[in-house]
Amino acid sequence: MKGVNTNQLWSHSRRAFLRDSTMGLGSMALASLLNEGYAQTSPRSRGGLAGESNPLRPRPGHFPAKAKAVIFLFMAGGPSHLELFDPKPTLQRLDGQTVPASFTQGRRFAFIRPDAKLLGTRRRFFKAGQSGADFSELLPFHRDIADDICILKGMKTDVFNHGPAKVFLNTGSPQFGRPSMGSWITYGLGSESNSLPAFVVLQSGPRGPRGGAAIWSSGFLPTLYSGTPFLRGPQPILDLQSPPGVNPQQQGAFIDAVRDLNRLRLRETNDPEIETRINAYETAFRMQTAAPEVMNLTGETAETLRLYGVEQGRASFGANCLLTRRLVERGVRYIQLIHTDWDHHGGPLNLETSIDGIAREVDRPSAALVKDLKRRGMLDDTLVIWGGEFGRTPMGEPRESLGRDHHIDGYTMWLAGGGIKPGHTHGRTDEIGYNAVEGATHVHDLQATILHQMGLEHTRLTYRFQGRDFRLTDVHGHVVREILA
Repeated sequence: MKGVNTNQLWSHSRRAFLRDSTMGLGSMALASLLNEGYAQTSPRSRGGLAGESNPLRPRPGHFPAKAKAVIFLFMAGGPSHLELFDPKPTLQRLDGQTVPASFTQGRRFAFIRPDAKLLGTRRRFFKAGQSGADFSELLPFHRDIADDICILKGMKTDVFNHGPAKVFLNTGSPQFGRPSMGSWITYGLGSESNSLPAFVVLQSGPRGPRGGAAIWSSGFLPTLYSGTPFLRGPQPILDLQSPPGVNPQQQGAFIDAVRDLNRLRLRETNDPEIETRINAYETAFRMQTAAPEVMNLTGETAETLRLYGVEQGRASFGANCLLTRRLVERGVRYIQLIHTDWDHHGGPLNLETSIDGIAREVDRPSAALVKDLKRRGMLDDTLVIWGGEFGRTPMGEPRESLGRDHHIDGYTMWLAGGGIKPGHTHGRTDEIGYNAVEGATHVHDLQATILHQMGLEHTRLTYRFQGRDFRLTDVHGHVVREILA
C-alpha cells in the first residue's frame, strides 16, 4: 500500500506478536512442545497438534533402542585422566624428565612448549570391584560402581581449546551454530513428557561453561529442539510464573485469544510453525505446575538425600543429580549436567589442592546416580555419560603449583547403563598416558555409539540445511561395538 512501511506491518503481525511477547512463555515453550495425545488430555485444549503433525510426539528410531533417555555428566574444563583413572608407573619414574621428541613432534598445545618436563601424579590409586578398575584417592565413591560402568581409556578429540572443544563434543563440530547431541536425539525420537521439556540443562560450579548456550543449542534445527536451562530454586524457568495479579483464568483466556489469532493466520498461510506456536503456550501453561513440582525434593527420603549428599535448600551438583533422576522418571529424554571448573593448569586451579574440592563435589553424586537408577530398575534403559571435552598432558606446566595443559590424544570417560557393557575397560594409553594405543575412541565414535543405543543410525539421522544433509557425526564416526552388552 502506498505510504505504508511493510516492515512496520510485519513487525505487528500475529507471528511477530508471539515472537516478541513479553509474557515470557512463548520463547521458553518453543523448546518444550506437546507430546502425542496432549490435545486430548489438556483441560484447556480445543484442538491443536496431535498425531503426525506434532514434531515432539514420541516415535521409534531406526531400530529397537537399548536406552530411552540420556544423562550427560559433563565435567567442563578437562579432568585429568592421570589424576583420576589412569595410573602410569613409567610416568612416575620419569617425573621431571623432558618428554621424548617422538611424542610431541608436529603437535600443538594450548600453553606449554613441546619440550616441557614430564609430571608424575601425586595421587594414590586403588583397584576396585571384580573388574579391577583403577580409581584414584580423589574418587572413593566411584569404587562402589566399578562393576556398573564401562571406562573408555582411549578417548581422542580434535580440538585443544576449551570453547571449541566443548562445542565439538556436544555438536560434532568446533563451529558454533550446529545442533547439540540432545537436540539431535529429541529431533529423532521426540519426547515422552507432555509437561516438561524434552531436553533439560542443569549447571553447577563456580561459573558457566566456555561455549555457553552453543553447547545445548538446536543450531539450524527448529528452536523447539534446544535445551531448556533450569535455574536453581523454586522457579526453574525464567518468566514461567504468571505476573502478579494475573490469575489462571485470565491467563487461560489470554492463551485462548492468542491461539484463535494464530488459527486465523494458519488458515491464511498454512504455515506449520504457526500450529506449533498455538500449542506451545498450552505446554508452558502445564509446565507452571510440573516444573516447580519436579524441582521440589522434599518428598525424597532421608536415605536418598544422604546417598547423593544433598542438603535440603542448598544448590549443588548432588541436588542436580537427584533432580536428574526425577526428570528421567517423568519422561525427559536428554538431561545435561554441566559442572565447572576442571581447568587445572596450576596456579589457583591446580592438581595439589583445588582438584580435591571439585572431585569431592561430583564423586559421591555421580556414583549415587548410577546406584539409584540401578536399584529402581531404570539403569538398563538410561544411558549415563561422564567426562569432559579433553584430558590433560603428561607434561606439567611451569607454574607456582602443579598443573597440566590441555590434551587431545588420550584421556578417559565412562558410560553406564543403556545397553553398555558393565565392569569393562576399553582402550589403553601408552606408558606415559600420552597416546591412545589400543581401543582409540574418537568423539565422533562416542556420538555414533550414543545414538545407536537410542535406536538411531548416525548416518541416517540427517537434516537438510543450506543445500546439504548434515548429521551429528559429520562424515565420520563408527559405533564402538566392543563396549555394547
